[in-house]
Amino acid sequence: MATRSSSVLRSFSRSCRATRPRAFARYASTEAAAASSSSSAPAPPLSTDPKLNKIVDDISGLTLLQAADLVALLKSRLNIQEIAMPAAAPAAAPAAAAEDAEAEKPKEKTMFNVKLEAFDAAAKPKIIREVKAMVPNLTLIEAKKFVESLPKVLKEGLSKEDAEKLKKTFTDLGATVTLE
Repeated sequence: MATRSSSVLRSFSRSCRATRPRAFARYASTEAAAASSSSSAPAPPLSTDPKLNKIVDDISGLTLLQAADLVALLKSRLNIQEIAMPAAAPAAAPAAAAEDAEAEKPKEKTMFNVKLEAFDAAAKPKIIREVKAMVPNLTLIEAKKFVESLPKVLKEGLSKEDAEKLKKTFTDLGATVTLE
């Protein structure tokens, strides 16, 4: 809004310069100075070319989307290519190379989640008892609901050895268990 009002003020003052008397010009210049001091950005120096001043005034009146479209149109019409600026300093290049080397060899998982996928119908009571024994504050009814609402995660954040033990226990009972 401030840019539009300042551009209107500039165009109005240009049109009135030739017609106003000398005494009024001194008053108008102090008024314009007060108006420009109240705005946060200082006014850029004006070019002597009126065509350029008109273009600047027109561009300053555009919205952000219109300005972006203008830039895209100028790039296509003037055949201006995009130039990619370097994102990191040259000192950071060895660190990036080290990260690429680490990314190439996959990291071994250390924490696993044990998920109960399915079970044999005949093994259901054994699996319910094992789930109840595994979770200390779980009642028999809650363990039954847990087993019937498969697939569910039995334990989270286990080490590889513990996850393998738990998987073997449930597999021996007749359940299908996956490690995530």
